[in-house]
Amino acid sequence: MKYINAAEILPERLLQELQTYSGGNILYVPKAGTKAGWGTESGSKTFYQERNRKIKTLFKEGNSVDELALQYGLSSSTIKRIIYN
Repeated sequence: MKYINAAEILPERLLQELQTYSGGNILYVPKAGTKAGWGTESGSKTFYQERNRKIKTLFKEGNSVDELALQYGLSSSTIKRIIYN
């Protein structure tokens, strides 16, 4: 991430207002617009939703929590959280 000196790009009035709130500190200014939800761009959200759906189905079919934990490489508590949520 590249840092830009605010004094070089902001009007004097706006710069003074920012200095009132954050003078001397590093300030992050996010891009304008709507932010995409977690995992929507990378496909992670879809991947985990599908995995969790499969885990719930396998549990309903009689697989134990411990078996599912081993199969998916997750802790038993994580499997329980997936099943019961």
